[in-house]
Amino acid sequence: MKARNTVLRRNVWITFAAVGLLVGLLVGRDVSAAPYTLFESGQVRPLALSPSGEFLFAVNTPDNRLEVFKNTPSGLTHLSSIPVGLEPVAVAVRSDTEAWVVNHLSDSVSVVQIHAGGLGGVVMRTLLVGDEPRDIVFAGTGKNRAFITAAHRGQNVPFDPQFTTPGIGRADVWVFNANALGSSLGGDPVSILTLFSDTPRALAATPDGSRVYAAAFHSGNRTTIIHETLVPNGGEAAGGMPGPNVNSAGVAAPETGILVKFKGQDWLDSLGRSWTSQVKFSLPDKDVFVIDAMANPPAQLAGTDGFYSGVGTILFNMAVNPVSGKVYVSNTEARNDLRFEGPGTLAGSSLRGHLHESRISVLSTSGVAPRHLNKHINYRVCCAALPNAENEKSLAQPLGMAVTANGATLYVAAFGSSKIGVYATAELEADTFVPSTAHQIPLSGGGPTGMVLDEAYGRLYVLTRFDNALSVVNTTTKQEIAHLPMYNPEPASVVAGRPLLYDARKSSSHGDSSCASCHIFGDFDSLDWNLGNPDAAYTLNQNPIAPGLPEFGSDPTFGQDPNFHPVKGPLATQSLRGMANQGPMHWRGDRTGGNDAASAQPDSGAFNEAAAFSKFNPAFMDLLGRNAQLTPSEMQQFADFILQVVYPPNPIRNLDNSLTSRQQAGRDFFVNTTSFFHGPCESCHRIDPDANPSAGPFKGFFGTDGRSAFVGTAIFPKTPHLRNLYQKVGMFGVNYPFGFLPPDPFLGDQVRGFGFNSDGSLDTMLRFNSGFDFHPIFNSVGIPKTREGHQAKLDMGEYLLAFESNLAPIVGQQVTLTSRNLLVANPRIDLLVARANAGECELVAKGNLSQTAVGYLYVGGGNFKRDRQAQPLVTDAGLRLLVTTGTGALTYTCVPPGSGQRIGIDRDLDGILDGDELAAKQPAGNSPPMQG
Repeated sequence: MKARNTVLRRNVWITFAAVGLLVGLLVGRDVSAAPYTLFESGQVRPLALSPSGEFLFAVNTPDNRLEVFKNTPSGLTHLSSIPVGLEPVAVAVRSDTEAWVVNHLSDSVSVVQIHAGGLGGVVMRTLLVGDEPRDIVFAGTGKNRAFITAAHRGQNVPFDPQFTTPGIGRADVWVFNANALGSSLGGDPVSILTLFSDTPRALAATPDGSRVYAAAFHSGNRTTIIHETLVPNGGEAAGGMPGPNVNSAGVAAPETGILVKFKGQDWLDSLGRSWTSQVKFSLPDKDVFVIDAMANPPAQLAGTDGFYSGVGTILFNMAVNPVSGKVYVSNTEARNDLRFEGPGTLAGSSLRGHLHESRISVLSTSGVAPRHLNKHINYRVCCAALPNAENEKSLAQPLGMAVTANGATLYVAAFGSSKIGVYATAELEADTFVPSTAHQIPLSGGGPTGMVLDEAYGRLYVLTRFDNALSVVNTTTKQEIAHLPMYNPEPASVVAGRPLLYDARKSSSHGDSSCASCHIFGDFDSLDWNLGNPDAAYTLNQNPIAPGLPEFGSDPTFGQDPNFHPVKGPLATQSLRGMANQGPMHWRGDRTGGNDAASAQPDSGAFNEAAAFSKFNPAFMDLLGRNAQLTPSEMQQFADFILQVVYPPNPIRNLDNSLTSRQQAGRDFFVNTTSFFHGPCESCHRIDPDANPSAGPFKGFFGTDGRSAFVGTAIFPKTPHLRNLYQKVGMFGVNYPFGFLPPDPFLGDQVRGFGFNSDGSLDTMLRFNSGFDFHPIFNSVGIPKTREGHQAKLDMGEYLLAFESNLAPIVGQQVTLTSRNLLVANPRIDLLVARANAGECELVAKGNLSQTAVGYLYVGGGNFKRDRQAQPLVTDAGLRLLVTTGTGALTYTCVPPGSGQRIGIDRDLDGILDGDELAAKQPAGNSPPMQG
C-alpha cells in the first residue's frame, strides 16, 4: 500500500511529540503513543451535592478524577482531586464522606471514602460491572441499594450475554447492597436486571426510594429496513423504490432497500405503502422501565406497569418531580423515516434543517406526553443567516435536569445550545410554554451536561463539558455569577474543536441541530437514514480498489459501477470514532481527498483523512440547514479534534487478549480461507495493528486499509472496519434468503430495527458471514455440505464480535488492593502486570498509604517508579506488601499506552512529580495532604 502523508499527522501528532519525548526520557519507555487518549464519553450525572450541602462533587472525565469543592454562602472552593477510574461520567453520594463514581471506560464503580473536611479521599473498593456503565442512583429501603446501568456484555459479567439468541434484552441494571458489597473481587450484586431494550443510560429514583426508572439510550423509533431483494425493480410505479430514482441530470440510481416505520398496525414507507408482510419481527419500543426498588430482589413491575413506550429516539436523562411524581425525560426524536438532504428541488421535499426535534417527554399515570422544546421554529423556511432571533430561542440536545423542591420549576441543560432552559412544570406538562430567551440562562463555558440545585443558597451548579469547568448560576437573577475551570489534560486542539461537533447555534440556522444530533457523543445513533441528494451531481470514484483473484479477471469492479450516485438509499449512521488512519469516509468512501487536485492541495489523496473529513462541510448547509459552510480553518479545527477520538477496548475479547477456541477457529477461517472474489476476508478487511507506524497513536488497520472492494451490493463500498460489530446485536428476523440461509419465521419482539451491513439489513452474524457460501464447502441447494461448513460461519461470528481494536481489552481495567482482600486481588494484579509487560497498557497505582496520597508507575522488570523523585524504585511484591501490612488502599489501573506518566506520577507532565509538588506546598513540619 502507498505511503501515507496525512494532514492528521502534521496537525495532531506534532501536538504530542514534545510531551511524548519527555515521557520517554523520564520513564525509559516507548513513546509511540500519546499522553492523552480521547474517548469522548458522554457525561450522565456529573455533579452531586452532599446531604449536608457542605460539599459539591464533580467528575473530571478527562482527568480520571473526582473533584471535591467546599460549598459556602460565598461560593465554591476547590479542596481536592481524588483519582478514580478511566472516564468517570456519573457520581452519587450516600453521605458527606462516601461518594460512588461510575467509570465508563474502566467498567467499574469507585467507592470513595472522603476524608475529614473534604481534604482528599481514597477509593476503598472497586466494583466491577458490565460494559460501559453510565449512571447510578441510590434507592430501596433506607436508600441503601445502588442501581447502576451497563450494557449487557463485558468481561466482568457473570453470565453468557447470548449474542446470537433472539429476544434477549441488551440493557442491564446492576444492584448492590451498599452496606454489604460482598467479598469477591468485583463485589456481589444483589441482582442484575436485564431489560428488553438497547444499552441503558439514565436512571431516576422517586424521593422515597421506592421506584427506580431506567431508560434505554438508543431506544429507537420503530423504524427498520426492507432489504433491496424484496423491493421490486422499476421504481415507484412498479411498487418499488419511491421516486425520484434519478438525479437532476437524469442518471439512474442504484436499487436499494426502503425504510419503513411501524405506525399502529402496519409498517409504512414514506409514501404510506404497507410492507408489513415483509417484516418478520416486532419492535415493542420499550423505552423507560419501572423497577420496584423495595422488592427482594428488586424487579421490573409486571405487565404494562413496568415500562413506557414512545418516549423518544435517543433518551438522555431523567428527573422525577418530587411533588407530583411525574418523570421528565430529555430526548431527541429522529425523523429518519423521511428522506434526502439538499434543497429538495427534484424530490419536492428534504430533511434539510429538520432532522430531529429536541424534547422533554412527561411520564405519568396518563401515559407519555412528548413536548417539543422548539415549537417556535418555522421549518418551512430554511437557512437564514446567523445570528437570527429564531436561532437564539432554540434549545438543542437536552441532557441533565433538576426540579425544585416544590415541583414548580424544571431546569434543563441544553448541551448543544450552551444554555439552561427554565420551565414552569405546569406549562411544560400542559404544553402551553412559549420558547423565549427570557427563560434561558446563557453559560460562558459551553456544553452543559448536568447540574445540581442548591436551593439553600439559591444557586445552580452546572458542569460545562466544552471547557471542563463549573458554572455557578444565581437562580433568582437567572445569571451566571462564577465560572471555575477544573484541571484539563486534553490537548488544546481537542478543547478548541469539540464545540464544532455539538454547537447547534453555530451548526444550523434554526439552532436545533448539529453533527452530534446523529453522531451521539461522536458515535452513532443505531438508525438508518436515507440522505441521498437528488439535486447533486454524479461523481467519479478515484479511490484505490482491491484487486480480485486472477481467475475472476483483471477488472476489480467486476462490471459494477464504482462511482458515487447522489441517490444512495438508506445507510446506517457510522461512528466518528477511529477515523484516523482508515482512509476515505462514509460507507462508499465518497468523502475522500482522492478527487482533489494535487496541485491545489499537496497533501490531498485518498488516504488523507483530514481531506476526507473536509468533504463533510456541505452537510452543514444541505442537511443541518446552515446558511453557509464552515470556513476551511474551522473545518480543519473540527478535523483536528474528531480524528483524535478512538474506539474503546473490545468488551468481548478475553482480558489477556487471547481468543477462545471458537474465536480462533473463526479468525483462522477469516485470514486463510479463500471464500470470495478477492480471496480470504482479510485480503480486504485488513488486520494489521502495527500498520503505518508513522501515524503515531493512530497506527494500525482493524478491518480496512482504506481501499474499496466489490462485494455484490447496490453501492460499491469502501471496505469498512469491523471494530464495533458487538454494538449492533439485537435485531433478529428477516424475510429473504441470504447466501443459502432461508427466510425466518416470525420471531416476535426484538430490541433493534437495524443490524449489520451498510444498511443494517442483516440481522445476525450468521447472515453477515453468508458471503462465505461461495466457498466450495457449501453446496447450491441451501444446506452446508458438511457440518464444518456451518460451524465455520458460526465461529466467524464469534471472532468478529471479538475483533481486534486500537486498544487491548485490558485498557481501563482496575482492582483495588487493601489489607483485607489480598487473596482475591492478587490474581487480578498479576494479570494487569502481565499485560503491561506485553506492552498492551501502562500500569499505574494510585491511593493512600499511611494517610498520604501516593502514585506509582510500573516501569517493567517487576518494578514501580514512585511519585517522589528521591525515592527508589519499589518492586511489585514490595508495593503489595506496603498495602497489605499497613493502612490505606491502592487502586491499580491499566491505562492507554503513553499515558502512564501523566495518570500515575506526573499529572501536569512538568517533570516535577506529583508527590514532590504536594510536599512542596506544605508548611514545614506538616504531613503532605491526603489528596491526589
